[in-house]
Amino acid sequence: MDRHIEPIYERLNDIPLFDAHTHMDAGHIGARGLHDVLLYHMVVSDLYCAGCPDGARLSEDPSEDEVAFRMERALPYLRHIRNTSCYWGVRIILRDLYGWDEPVDAGNWRKLHDTIRERSKDPCWSREILRKANIKRTCTELWRGRGGIADEVFQYSLEWAFFTRCQWGQFDTALLELENAWGQDEPGAPLPVTLDKNALNLKKRIESVDDVKAAVRHYLDKIPYDRIISTASHLSTDISYARASDAEMEEALAKRDIAGARERDVYANYINDLFLGGVEAGEKDITMQFSLGAEPLPHETGSKLRTETAFELASLFESRPGIRFSLFLSSAHQNQTLCTICRELPNVSLAGYWWHNFFPHSIRNVMSERLDMLAANKQVGFFSDAYCAEWAYAKSIIMKKQLASVLADRAAQGQYTIGEAAEVARLILYETPRAALGMRESEGIA
Repeated sequence: MDRHIEPIYERLNDIPLFDAHTHMDAGHIGARGLHDVLLYHMVVSDLYCAGCPDGARLSEDPSEDEVAFRMERALPYLRHIRNTSCYWGVRIILRDLYGWDEPVDAGNWRKLHDTIRERSKDPCWSREILRKANIKRTCTELWRGRGGIADEVFQYSLEWAFFTRCQWGQFDTALLELENAWGQDEPGAPLPVTLDKNALNLKKRIESVDDVKAAVRHYLDKIPYDRIISTASHLSTDISYARASDAEMEEALAKRDIAGARERDVYANYINDLFLGGVEAGEKDITMQFSLGAEPLPHETGSKLRTETAFELASLFESRPGIRFSLFLSSAHQNQTLCTICRELPNVSLAGYWWHNFFPHSIRNVMSERLDMLAANKQVGFFSDAYCAEWAYAKSIIMKKQLASVLADRAAQGQYTIGEAAEVARLILYETPRAALGMRESEGIA
C-alpha cells in the first residue's frame, strides 16, 4: 500500500477543491494574529483538556488585552497537546505559511503574533493561502459576507436560526431561536452554541400558534434566496422527531415556563415542519445542510447520537421529497447507518468530516465506508469548518493525506488504478460540490 500513497497524494494536490462550509469572515479572511491559529476553538478544547483554565472561545473580535491574557494562560499547556492532530494543524500553518519551526513559548509568541498580524494587513495574503491549498471557492455564513466585499472568495449559506438544536439545560430553545429571528429585519448572526437565554434581549415573544406561524412566515420572507446556495442548521439527537399538531403546540406553549423534554420536542418539530414546508412549497434551489451528532456541553459539544435518531430523520426526509438534505456527521458510529439511508433516499447526501470526526482515524474510517457504499455524487469530500484561511489550508492537507491513504489501500487491492483513484477524488472534492451545491470557481482565488 505505501508505494501508492505518494503518487496518489501528488495527484490530489492537483485537484481543485471547494470548501463547502466555513465560518470565514469577509472582514478578516486570514488570521488576525497568533490567537486565530493557536486559539482556534478546537485547539482550545485540547488545551482545556490538558488543564488550561479557559475552555470558552475567544470573543468574536478580541482585544489585544484579551489575546495576551488567553495566550499567556494557554502557553504552559502547549507541551501536553503536541501529540494531537489539532496541534498538527497548528504546525502545518506555522511551518508552511509563516516559516516558523520553533516551539511557541512565552519568550517568542509575541514575535510570531506580530508577524501574522502584519501579514493580515495585506488583502492578497489570504487569497494566496487559499491558492496554496488549491481551494477555488469557499462557502461561509451570509452575515459574514459583510455586504459582499469578498464575493470573489465566498458563496453563502444562511446560518440564522437553529430550530432543532438543543441547548444545555434549556427546553424552549426552538422558541428563543424563532423569537430572535422574528425581531430582525434581515438575517443576522446565529445564537451561540452555548446560550445564556437570560442575556437575550428579544423584541418579540411567542404566545400562541398564530404567533408561531407569523414568525415562521417572517423568517421565510426574509431569506435572500438569490444570495445563498444552502442553509445550515443542526438536528439534535435529544429531540424525538415526529410531527406535532396545532393542538399539541398550543398545549406546549401554555407550559412554556415549566417546559420539559416533551414540550421541547413539540416546539422543535412544529416549527421545523412549518419551515421545511415553506421552503418546499417555494421550490427554491438550495440545499438544506444539517449537522448531526454533536450536543452542547458547558463550553463546546460532545459526540452524541441515539441509534433511533437516524431513522426518525429518515422519515422526516422521506416526507419532504422536494428538498435536498445534506448531513454533516460528528459521530462516527452512525456513519454506516446514514450511508444506508442515503442509498434509499434520493434527496439525502453526506458531506465531509465534521467537528468530532475531523481527526485522522475517524476521517479515514468515514471516507472508507462512504467510498464503498455511496455513489460519488452523494458525498461532498471536504469542508473545513474553518474561521480563517490558514485553518482551511491546514485541514485540506490533513484531509488529503487521509484520502491518499484510503485510496492507496484500494489501489493495493486492485479496486482502483491510481488514475481511477484520482478520478474518484476529483468527483467528491470538486464535481459533486459544484453540481449538488452550485459552487463555482472564482477568479479571485484562481
